Amino acid sequence: MSERTENRSKSERRLAAQLAAQKAAEAKRRRQAWLGGLAGLAVVAVLITVFVIVGQGGDDDAAPQADAAPSASAPADQPAAPPAPQLPEDADPALGTKPAVTAGKGDLTKLTVTPVIKGTGPAVQAGQTITTNYVGVFYKDGKEFDSSWEAGQPASFPIGVGQVIKGWDQGLVGVTVGSRVQLDIPADLAYGNDGSGGRPAGPLRFVVDVLAAQ
Repeated sequence: MSERTENRSKSERRLAAQLAAQKAAEAKRRRQAWLGGLAGLAVVAVLITVFVIVGQGGDDDAAPQADAAPSASAPADQPAAPPAPQLPEDADPALGTKPAVTAGKGDLTKLTVTPVIKGTGPAVQAGQTITTNYVGVFYKDGKEFDSSWEAGQPASFPIGVGQVIKGWDQGLVGVTVGSRVQLDIPADLAYGNDGSGGRPAGPLRFVVDVLAAQ
């Protein structure tokens, strides 16, 4: 074989080897891309599974909260009638019963305080906070507009310091704890005559039980 022919054969073999290497590299890249695609699909599948499990867990966590909510058909855990108030020591048992309050008579022009039950406790002083049960009605027709008895518990107010209507501030200072008094209050010492803000207008009558003062 001539030298030229031998050299051409070597060149052809080198070219064939290069082509074979290129094909092998291309096949390797394809396999790697295919495997990478499978891996990506596997990751997506794992993420979907995790999301489903977490979502199911969230539903399980919410279920006890829903079960814990009170049923609309369940009986209310409330007494049928307001409980009797806590009375002062040696108080008249009548203070444990809501009084019947009727309408007044004639025109009311000044504050009138009428003792109903005389308590044996200390006298209320201005600046104290008093605990009371009370019923409020319109003086002219006796229609009830407010009552702590309906709320089921006594109400507490600072007295003699302008935190309540003037009729209370003036009428309850000096009343002894354990007393029940009737306050007939003209409009100018109550809420006035216009009924603004939904307040009761005109002269009013309150029957107030003084249960404590401190």
